[in-house]
Amino acid sequence: MSGRFVRSSKYRHVFGRSTRKEQCYDNLRVSANPWDSNLVKVNPKYLSVNWAAGGGGAFAVIPLEERGKFTERIPLFRGHTAAVLDTDWNPFNDDLIASGSDDGKVLLWRVPEGFTLRPDVDADEIQDIAPVGKLSGHPKKIGHVLFNPAAENILSTASGDFTVKIWDIEAGAPKLTLNVGDMVYSQSWSANGSLLVTTSRDKKLRIWDVRQERPAHEAQGHTGAKNSRVVWLGERDRIATTGFSKMSDRQLALWDMRAPAEPINGFKVLDSISGVCMPFWDDGTQCLYLAGRGDGNIRYFELENDKFEYLAEYKSADPQRGIAFMPKRGVNVHENEVARAFKTVSDTYIEPVSFIVPRRAESFQDDIYPPTAGLTPAMGPADWLAGKEAIPPKISLASVYEGQGLKEVTGVQEKPTSTLGAPEPKAESAPKPAEPTLAKKAPEPEPTPVVRPAPSMKEQGASMAAMVNKFSDEEEAEPVVEESSFDEPPKPVEHPACTVESVSPVKASPWHQREESKSQPVSKPSTPPAQTNNRTPASSTPAATTPNASTGFPFPDGTNTAASALHDEIQKLTNIVEPLLNKIQEQKQQIESLTKTIESLEANQEKQIQSLNEKIVALEAKLD
Repeated sequence: MSGRFVRSSKYRHVFGRSTRKEQCYDNLRVSANPWDSNLVKVNPKYLSVNWAAGGGGAFAVIPLEERGKFTERIPLFRGHTAAVLDTDWNPFNDDLIASGSDDGKVLLWRVPEGFTLRPDVDADEIQDIAPVGKLSGHPKKIGHVLFNPAAENILSTASGDFTVKIWDIEAGAPKLTLNVGDMVYSQSWSANGSLLVTTSRDKKLRIWDVRQERPAHEAQGHTGAKNSRVVWLGERDRIATTGFSKMSDRQLALWDMRAPAEPINGFKVLDSISGVCMPFWDDGTQCLYLAGRGDGNIRYFELENDKFEYLAEYKSADPQRGIAFMPKRGVNVHENEVARAFKTVSDTYIEPVSFIVPRRAESFQDDIYPPTAGLTPAMGPADWLAGKEAIPPKISLASVYEGQGLKEVTGVQEKPTSTLGAPEPKAESAPKPAEPTLAKKAPEPEPTPVVRPAPSMKEQGASMAAMVNKFSDEEEAEPVVEESSFDEPPKPVEHPACTVESVSPVKASPWHQREESKSQPVSKPSTPPAQTNNRTPASSTPAATTPNASTGFPFPDGTNTAASALHDEIQKLTNIVEPLLNKIQEQKQQIESLTKTIESLEANQEKQIQSLNEKIVALEAKLD
């Protein structure tokens, strides 16, 4: 045992799985515009792609179920007079999308019902989609559009006029304006929709109290000349940024939004690659994904104790220029998929990449799928503009797993208003609580509407055994016994019969004792019932008993079946682990033997050298 500590985590073995080319979205013309945006956005129904279109700007919307190679002519979303730079889906309506363009306009679109890229008409008869609304107010290009995650129909747009405007798209007019003073590189909303964080060309990180139209905090960000990105870490009061140092090293930083003068634990150097790192936060797993622009790798970290713990890296020879991550309600819970990315490849097709927790289980894994954001907003635009702060209701992914659709398990969670300690606050007529907006996360009630059967002990044991087999090679390669080398199986909700007394053979039921007295030899009274394979005569079994499938013991109405199954699975697991321990012990003995051999050879070599030295001295004496 080397004594090396191994951090316990459910996501230590998450791996990325690529998709075959025929299952990708092929024959696309992804925009080659040099503007630094993600190029693609996704929701559980559609994928939007900035399109390389002539005669104005356009983007494509791809239904996710329509995979394969598309024809040269597909229906596009046209309306801009210059290249589309960014798009964003409405978080509360999967059919609504906003786009920002080099023409300084924001257009609003609705995906038609039954929309398809393979209409049953001739190519010349394919009709493009027209916008349903237009927002005018920026005199220069609009590089970023982003919907508020808590309030309905609130949209922020960052422009080349060095401002960020906040729009009420129902009214079709800008309501607030944030004067950044330089080109905005990226923006991200807080979970309750009250704060907005931006990075800009002047290398400043600003946290905006949006409805006061002023920055609550301003700090020096990454000092490199290249672009930096920012993402708010869900309902936490933490922010993550990626950027560059003065020496052009890629960096990652974690910030406390209450005191962002310096990043927590400083700037962490990632590598020296020149492409921008695009960050994506998964609030359910508390994991941060970093996708390099211009390389094919996606590395991911888990946030624990204010530190990003490296998990693994998905590597690919196909570089990406743009990437998008699916909202949590759209992942495949039946395959233990915790995240799904859509990356552009060679500007001609988009490849889905699934990130999966390696478990073999036939029930819903509630420990890796906490409640997540649904389709219900926390407030309307009028309430948000009036100062309300709240977290939208959450849904249970268990209902998605069981095919029952989206079911809410929490209500709207009110969040107190806070000044965030901003400098020189203006006098206000109504007092406000002193706590920061996102300093503490409100406790979430347990998801009660969905009742599902708990996984059996046999299923848990099978899952543990499968994980040991999967990672047995790693344990043989180094003489370290890692307590957490495989994922813990999901804990059962209830097992009233699974107690210490029920597992012990001494506390067995009278049915156990009766069977022992009939079938076990006298010379082995200590053998547990679970280790014998007895058959109970039909005449001695009461009518109310049910046999245990793994041991053959009958139990009245299934009593103690869970205890016996647990005993069997523990024994199976012990049988698997013991050979591994024996191999490790053998390797340790071999290492000790090799060490002794090396020491013996070194001693012999020293003696030979000493003998040669003596002969040389003797020869020199004779020559003299």
